[in-house]
Amino acid sequence: MAAGGGICMALTPLSESEPARKMAILGAGIELVAVRGVEESDSILSEPYHEGRPGKFMRAAKACTTSGLGLAVVAGRWRAGRVASGTLLAAGSLLTRFGVFEAGIASTKDPKYIVVPQKERLAARVGEVRSVPR
Repeated sequence: MAAGGGICMALTPLSESEPARKMAILGAGIELVAVRGVEESDSILSEPYHEGRPGKFMRAAKACTTSGLGLAVVAGRWRAGRVASGTLLAAGSLLTRFGVFEAGIASTKDPKYIVVPQKERLAARVGEVRSVPR
């Protein structure tokens, strides 16, 4: 929503771009909340989002999305503000995708990101089976 609204906001005439601006603002807010939830979870699976190349992508994405959101709210009533905001929101969305992709690659290179969660799920299932009355 953030990227789609941002691109539409930047490319449509000023008089017709208010719905795109609203969609971009809502989408950017949702994206920032979702990314924060993934990054700040206590799970071992959130580690790759903070380190190395994925961490750089995610930090840049957060900066672009936050800046684009701020510009959409504050300067979104003017053409230059909409173009700058739309560009930042599209870049933030793209960088988020790259960050998630790179985090997936990083997590496959280290077996702990696969083995530890599997062992935790297995232990939880074994505990469920033992607690079922026979």
